Formats: sequence, C-alpha cells, structure tokens
Amino acid sequence: MSITLRKILVTCALPYANGPIHIGHMLEHIQADIWVRYHRMRGREVWFISADDAHGTAIMLKSKDLGISSNKLIKNIRKEHQIDFLNFKISHDNYYSTHSLENLYLLRKIFACLKEKDLIKEKEIFQFYDNVKNIFLPDRFIKGTCPTCQSKNQYGDNCEICSATYEPIDLIDPISVISGKKPILKNTKHLYFNLPFFSDMLKKWIHSGVLENSVIKKTEEWFKVGLKPWGISRDAPYFGFKIPKYPDKYFYVWLDAPIGYMSAFKNLCFKNKKLNFDQFWNQKSNYELYHFIGKDIIYFHTLFWPAILEAISFRKPSGIFVHGYLTMNGLKLSKSRGALIRASDWIQCFDSDSLRYYYASKLSNKTHDIEINLEDFIYKINSDIVNKLVNLASRSSSFIEKHFNGYLSNKLNNMQLYQYFINASSNIENFLENREFNFVVKESMRLLDVANQYINEKKPWKIEKIEKNFTNLQEICTMGINLFRIIMIFLKPIIPDLAIKTESFLISKLTWDSIKKPLLSHKINKFIPLYKRISMEKISELINLYR
Repeated sequence: MSITLRKILVTCALPYANGPIHIGHMLEHIQADIWVRYHRMRGREVWFISADDAHGTAIMLKSKDLGISSNKLIKNIRKEHQIDFLNFKISHDNYYSTHSLENLYLLRKIFACLKEKDLIKEKEIFQFYDNVKNIFLPDRFIKGTCPTCQSKNQYGDNCEICSATYEPIDLIDPISVISGKKPILKNTKHLYFNLPFFSDMLKKWIHSGVLENSVIKKTEEWFKVGLKPWGISRDAPYFGFKIPKYPDKYFYVWLDAPIGYMSAFKNLCFKNKKLNFDQFWNQKSNYELYHFIGKDIIYFHTLFWPAILEAISFRKPSGIFVHGYLTMNGLKLSKSRGALIRASDWIQCFDSDSLRYYYASKLSNKTHDIEINLEDFIYKINSDIVNKLVNLASRSSSFIEKHFNGYLSNKLNNMQLYQYFINASSNIENFLENREFNFVVKESMRLLDVANQYINEKKPWKIEKIEKNFTNLQEICTMGINLFRIIMIFLKPIIPDLAIKTESFLISKLTWDSIKKPLLSHKINKFIPLYKRISMEKISELINLYR
C-alpha cells in the first residue's frame, strides 16, 4: 500500500517594513522553522514563505523622516530582514514583499471579484483627522483609553490588554500619535467588505479543527457582539496600492497583507517552475496550509481572511497556529511601543542556536505568553547543551580516539537501553507534530540524564586503567556516542548549527530514518568542542548596546 506524501505550505505573519526585526518577531519564525525542519526531515514536501508587510502610513512617515522615498525604505528594510532571518537559520523558501507586481495583480483580481459579488459597499463616515499634520489618522496613529476595559495608551483598532476590537471614534480621550494633539472628526467615504454575510460559514469553520480551543473562545467573543462590515480603504496621503476607479483611495494594508501569503507563493512558483499556484490554492487542493501568527492578529486570520477566501472560492487554511507575546520583565516586546531587542544586536552577543533552544524549551501549542529571562537563558544553555548534551559526546569520544583510532565497536554494550531510546522517538514525533517543543526539550534532557548516568555507572575511565581487554571499553563508549546521536536527531530541527557540527564530527547525516540503525564499525572524526559555554558577561554586553 502506497503512503500519500504530505504536501504542506507554511507561512509566518508578515513583519512590518518600517524597522528592524526584533527577537519578538524571531519567536514566531523560529517556531515555524522548527516545525518546517521536522517535516522536511520526515521526507514531506514543505514550502515555507513569508514577506515584508510593506504598505501603510507608518512607512510613508518614516521615509519622510529619513528623507528617502518609501520604495527605497522598504527595499533597504527587506534586505536587513533577510539577513536577520538568515542569521537565525530561518529556512524560508521565499521571503518576499507585499509591494510587488504579484500582490497588485492578486489584490485587484480579488477586489473585482468581491465587487462583482456585491460584497463591497461604500459608506460615508466620520474619521479622526489631524489638522496639524493635515492627514486622516489610521487606527495605529491614534491612541487613547480602551472603551471596554479602560486600559490607557491603546491603539485605535484594538486593545492589547483585553483584545477588544472597536472603531477609533470609540476610544476615550483620543490623541494623534503624529502630532500629539487631539484629533478632530471629519467626514469621508470608505469601502467596506460585508463580513457579517459570512457569519454562519465562519461559525462552522472555526469548529472544524483548524483552531486550538482558546483561539476558538476568543473568536466566539466577536460573534457575541456581532460581526461588522470591515473597512478596506484608506485616504491619501498613503503608501500602498491605489483602488481602481476611486480617486485618492488606497487599499487598506490589512487587505493586501494576507494576500501577501498568496503573492509570495506565486513568486515562488515563478522561481520554481515545478510548483503550480492553482494546485495549492484551489478549493479542492490536497495541500495543507498553515499560518503561524501572534495572538494580537487572531481577528484578521480567523474571521476576515477565511471570509475573503470563501468569497473568492479559494481554499482556506488547514490550521492557524497562535502563540502568545514575548515578554521581558513582564513587558511585551513590541517594535511599535519601542520595547525591543533587535535580532542583529542579539546575534552580536549570542549564537542563533541558543535563542532557538531557549524558545523551544518554552514553546507549546497554547497561546500563553513567553517570558525571557537572560540569567535563566544562560543557565539553561550551559546546563542543557554544554553540561549534558555536548559533554556526553566529549566524554565518550575521548576513549574512542585514544585507544581505537576513532573507530566505533561492531556492537553495542546494551541493546535494551538503545531500544529504549528508539521507543522514545514516537513521543518526540508527536510532540514535534503538535508543536509541543517544550516537551521535546524536556524529554531529550530526561534521556540525556539516562545516557550520562549509564556512562557514570560504567566508569570507562576506570576500565581504561584496570582492563587489558579494551573491547568492553569500546562498546560502552560506542553506546554513549550512539545515544548522543539519537538525541541530536531529535533536536536537529531546533539547533541546526550544532546538528551540522555533529554531522561533521560523526561523519554521518542525522536523519530520522537512521534512528533505528546504530553507527557501528564506523570511524568518527577527532572531537572538537561543539559548543562553548556562555558567560554572564554577555548579558552586560547586550544591555550596553541599549544604553
């Protein structure tokens, strides 16, 4: 019986193109990358895409401040973003931009389809206007007190504290972010997508297995207050794509941003002629589609986006994977609020595997926030990777190199223990599939404790001194190397740099299929330290970059 090959398309939310990638962005891309790397190890066809979200008022204003064009700004930022992701070994197949011909083509095509189906209505509204700067204010350029929970300093579209969504005019004591002055209300016309029309479809869809329970509950809150028509236009001046036949109107960034998933893939199809856009995106597609996102953009992905896809007769996501905020000292790390650690600064002080491993140790398939503590980070890396993982390889290989010219024995000392490690792979597979990376790390460390205890009990350093027949010594140390190898196979999607060094050391690829077959009668390279201990001084080094 033939097994059908899984075909998977994975996306991350699109980083905004007005500033650097910070380690909050990196949380999501690392989470997705671990999942992608695991599925690739299992031989599945996986495509991983993302792009810069390259439109909006913020980009227009930032480029003015810098004295360059918006086009020049987004080109520069995209190059920086790509370097940052490469530094953290994020294995995108394509990292694109929403400011592209593909996105413009798809956006106009989708808008025409929505118009044809009478799903777009024009409505006259009052909108906040900054009469100091002479500009209509987008949601993110108005701050005030949340009308639902009374939290201060919230944006004009949703509250980061209680997740309520609302109209900007509902904000209490609104202030323009641009001028710092109280805005006035001015009438204007805008286009609205008929989101309520899709209420019944969406209620069924969110219960179809695509969402985790806490995300379903959050989405149901919006149904309770009733879905509202969704504004899809913005007034000039604005950096983005103009709406055909509507002078001085531009497509709202939250319409063209999710379409960016499609356009990034369409561009990948142009680069890779074997890929077919329609095969991935048609309603009967046998490909799986997964979006990795943060909990602040649930609304757009569980309501607005699937409604658009339904309206244009395209396939909907197979799953939406939502993570919580990254916090440090209890504060959300946010570029828009100026609280961040840039990825480029982090990589000056620490390696990429360390952050990937630390995130993995905390990441689950739940939407809980993740707290980063730098002292805990250093302790965990030194304890887990240096003291447990690399030490197992080091202490075992020293005897192999010294007495056996680098050759492993032709059999293992304890096949029962080796089988115990093999059996653990089914749990690890489930954890990786379900994005419970914290359990992958926890189980790997438990197994490493078992492996190191085995070496401690066998005491190869004593055998070396008292036994003339070294066969037993070789088999024990070969056992240690093979147990290390299994753990490295489990952790390869999480710490790819260490995996590459391990493959060089073992002169053997770390593949999932090779777990059951130990390395025997095999020559390994001389052991070179695979990972360096991190000093506490590195914390000061990082902090000094922000003083």
